[in-house]
Amino acid sequence: MKLLRCGKIGNELPAVLDKNGKIRNLSKIIEDFNPKNLNFETIKKIEKINFESLPEIENLSRIGPCVSKPGKFIGIGMNYSDHAVETGAKPPSEPIVFMKATSCLNGPNDNITLYKNSKKMDWEVEIGFVIGKEAKMISEKDAPNY
Repeated sequence: MKLLRCGKIGNELPAVLDKNGKIRNLSKIIEDFNPKNLNFETIKKIEKINFESLPEIENLSRIGPCVSKPGKFIGIGMNYSDHAVETGAKPPSEPIVFMKATSCLNGPNDNITLYKNSKKMDWEVEIGFVIGKEAKMISEKDAPNY
């Protein structure tokens, strides 16, 4: 199941990609994909739907960020050795953890703004994922359950 949000900036609709590659509108089922309702319960509800019964979103103007109004965006830097080699750095012995402003989220084809007096841009992108339930101090073995 592939979930997405699509539409003009600030007016995205929750949607799902059906088995035929058509984008189906989920807005009658769920308000949006946000921290309040993007959880296992919602996913189970969506899994029970016959996607072909949902209205198709035609003339797609834009795919937006995958989640609206996320609480936080935590990144892990140099998380694979090739990246460290590319930058000329030694792979870290411990994870490099950093925060990003949630306002940095874009859709996959959105323009990126280069602000006045900026000297350079980093070409790198981040992959985001949603943790389905509270997770603190869990073992690596138990991680897939979250």
